[in-house]
Amino acid sequence: MAETSPGAVGLSREQEEAAFYHEAALNTAWTGVRLLIGVVTSGLGAFVFAFFYLRSVNNYGLWYPAGFQGPKQWEGALIMGLIVVSAAATSFGLQQLKAGKKSAWLSTALAALVLGVAAVGIQVGQLATLSFKPGDNAFASVFVGASAVFTILALATMIWLEITVMNARRIPEISFVEQPPTFVEAAEVQRFQASLSAFTLFWNFVAVAAVVLWVLFYLVH
Repeated sequence: MAETSPGAVGLSREQEEAAFYHEAALNTAWTGVRLLIGVVTSGLGAFVFAFFYLRSVNNYGLWYPAGFQGPKQWEGALIMGLIVVSAAATSFGLQQLKAGKKSAWLSTALAALVLGVAAVGIQVGQLATLSFKPGDNAFASVFVGASAVFTILALATMIWLEITVMNARRIPEISFVEQPPTFVEAAEVQRFQASLSAFTLFWNFVAVAAVVLWVLFYLVH
């Protein structure tokens, strides 16, 4: 006979432990993504600080020298726009999934993935064809550093989305409409939804960061 904990009548110790670890996994997704946002904010914040500090100091007029040809405006706008639309698609898709429409979510997730990968590809192409080198002036150094870090960040996030899409394929669509018959199946659905919510929050944060960097490097500079 299975051993039952005094704190919960009818639940075996194994069931109680499974419920405990399931709850811990959900809390980890909620806490982990917010810690990740804090870490990334600190990393990107270093470039924002360098931008304003070097721009204000402008030693020998070498922040953005006269005649310097910076990055192309249309490339920056396109990269930022693709990421913002991709993030909006993930937010819309999450609402569709919460409504039980897995197929609709999958379509928006794939569209978001394509848009995000396209943004990464354009950013890589931009960095590979710049008309200036990182050491040409202060602006060039900050721009190349921030763009390289942001590209890696966006690519890693798209890999996260791809893994999420693959994980969703093994969960039947009916499980998002009706309560699954077993605890294991119900827990899998809840963990997937928690992971997707964490991803959506982070990708929207990346979209906000893309807008901020676009304003700094393409509008203010």
